[in-house]
Amino acid sequence: MKVDYIIVGLGLAGLAFAEELLVAKKTFVVFENNSQTSSLVAGGVYNPVILKRFSPVWNAKEQLAVALPFYERLEKKLKLKFDEKFVIKKVFKSIEDQNNWFSAFDKPKVAPFLDATLDKQKYPGILEAYHYGNVKEGGRIDTLLLIKTYRDYLKDHNLIRFEKFNYSEIAFENNLIQYQDLEANKIVFSEGFGVKENPYFKHLPLDEVKGETITIYAPKLKIDFLLKSTVFVMPLGGEMYKVGATFNHKDKTSNPSDEGKQELVEKLKKVIDVPYKIIAQAAGIRPAVKDRRPLVGIHKTHKNLAVLNGLGTRGVMIAPTLAKELFHHIENNGNLDPETDIKRFL
Repeated sequence: MKVDYIIVGLGLAGLAFAEELLVAKKTFVVFENNSQTSSLVAGGVYNPVILKRFSPVWNAKEQLAVALPFYERLEKKLKLKFDEKFVIKKVFKSIEDQNNWFSAFDKPKVAPFLDATLDKQKYPGILEAYHYGNVKEGGRIDTLLLIKTYRDYLKDHNLIRFEKFNYSEIAFENNLIQYQDLEANKIVFSEGFGVKENPYFKHLPLDEVKGETITIYAPKLKIDFLLKSTVFVMPLGGEMYKVGATFNHKDKTSNPSDEGKQELVEKLKKVIDVPYKIIAQAAGIRPAVKDRRPLVGIHKTHKNLAVLNGLGTRGVMIAPTLAKELFHHIENNGNLDPETDIKRFL
């Protein structure tokens, strides 16, 4: 069977690229073996401000301008709601925190997303805070629902194979790629930290960072916003909240750990003082890059192999933009952002 593209991996990156292909009426097959779980367990939050330093997320305005319409189109296409917009409230623990918030209004790329009016309300169940700052244009993509639904959509259209991709079966013939029964023009690898096993791109400096979250049932915690303190506390509905996340550079497994749970429990003690029950725990490996920029581009020798990876913690914001840029680069020789182009590591 002849196709335009093979996509390896269907997390947020692979999904976004598949959508680009569908819009352009390109043929493709996705290979997915469920080995990478970062997109499935991700909090899915989109937040244009790095609240630890009150600095702008890289290209946040431009990314949101692409991402929000992208998810809106997917909601209509899949007939599901998975984009929940909400206010993000940053907890101030001191007058210094509050002063740093107002200093951020001098930053042109940050100020549009911050509310100048402080929230001085008391919220039952939240430990004493020195007021709150509201971040605008935030929200959450239910990545688990989105990806599972999208996989079903591709399955219904015979566009996905649930099996491990075998690199050794790739054969290059006459500017085409032969793989099993497929003949393709291009392969795009969007396999998360699995790229470490990819002989064509394993040289790229991808760092695996384990992240864990817990889901709690807390009926006395009545908040409809994302609370950002030493951990985030995000409402899921039904009096349930997701709490996270950890950052572990040593443990390379995607299994939930007692250490991760205890770390979150200890931090949560400093944020809320209402009883709760842990009802779930999840873990995944984030594909992160040391310079905090994604990995996008074409193989130096094999020009019909491409990579779309390293989205880190902000995949929901950046995936649609990167997929669009990579597709335009492959099909129309468009420019890639030098900050994301893998040529920076050659």
